[in-house]
Amino acid sequence: MNQMLRQPLTDSDIRRRTQIFTILDEIGEDLDLTETQFDRARQSYGAVGDWLSGSTDPLLVSVLVYLQGSSALGTAVKPIGRREFDVDLICFCAGIASGISPATLKAAVGNRLKEHATYARLLEEKKRCWRLNYAGDFHLDLSPTIANPVCGNRGELVPDRALKEWHPTNPRAYKTLFDERAALRPTFVGKFIAMQRDEATVEPFPVREAVKGILRRIVQLLKRHRDVFYQNNTQDVAPISVIITTLAMQSYAYCVRNHVFHDEMDLLVETIRMMPHFIDRPILDGRRGYAILNETTNGENFADNWNKDERRAPAFYAWHAQALSDFEVLRDAVGQDRVSLNMERSFGSGVTGRVLGNRVNAVSDGRKSGLLSVAPVVGLTTSKVAASTTVPTNTFFGD
Repeated sequence: MNQMLRQPLTDSDIRRRTQIFTILDEIGEDLDLTETQFDRARQSYGAVGDWLSGSTDPLLVSVLVYLQGSSALGTAVKPIGRREFDVDLICFCAGIASGISPATLKAAVGNRLKEHATYARLLEEKKRCWRLNYAGDFHLDLSPTIANPVCGNRGELVPDRALKEWHPTNPRAYKTLFDERAALRPTFVGKFIAMQRDEATVEPFPVREAVKGILRRIVQLLKRHRDVFYQNNTQDVAPISVIITTLAMQSYAYCVRNHVFHDEMDLLVETIRMMPHFIDRPILDGRRGYAILNETTNGENFADNWNKDERRAPAFYAWHAQALSDFEVLRDAVGQDRVSLNMERSFGSGVTGRVLGNRVNAVSDGRKSGLLSVAPVVGLTTSKVAASTTVPTNTFFGD
């Protein structure tokens, strides 16, 4: 296993970078659906599934409604400028032959929803799905699918935007693959050094593992960075979430399987750095195109629009270059002001202010109660830990 270790980190560096990653984890948590929102969405789509499956329409006799996309993967982020989350659902209609037109099946789903007084009031028709608008919290986007007879991995077919063709997809297998890669545990320098010394139980600097796992936080942070980067852009060329998610999970898996890192910040930056290496450049119609393939089914190219709109690939690379630069600067930032400024630029002043404000309040309360201390592992904390010392002044990030 290769070591991605450049120069040795001091104890102060390690504490500072651990605190920075902890704040990034808290930013991801702030951007995520709350438990209440998730529970409401789960109850809502369960009720929608029950309603659809109760239809007498032969097309809907065997319906399975399930969660897909960022809410299913645990990588959802609050949209900038509005409160509602996008919650994506699949309405899988088993036993329906692929000869049926997408428009016919979509209409059947819509007609059934219109029979329900509440859903009829919330219903909005989109190009290839139906949307139920639950004001103030979330909206459910319901896409009809059928079984893909040529996919041996239980794949499905989803309507294209024009409702004229079926396109291959496989949300359930994609989620399984993402979960498997998110479960990969990176090797950090503390453990590596301990193994070299044949003292497997000794880890001078244990890593703090994010509640949701590092990969999920990386995806959330990248999606938020994209949203901020393109906030004032009116061209609709921002990289779509499935491209960011796919490249990040492929890069993360490669990095974790092949390298040893100082800490989470090194892993985060290297995962971002490697993402473009997983973009294929096949020859399409006599010219070199772009392919970011769904590994779980044949025929789904997440970068298909890059080959139709020449603005999209450069837009991705421009955003990626800025994201890599911003996270490198953040990794190496020293001083509370620099950390705060870099986070505001990358994620927005709102979420950054909330998270850092909460930390300042916690530190202030900790000082008043005498519970604030510096731990060898995590730096500032508001709980008593072994081998800790009292903090007399504010030294957040190595000032």
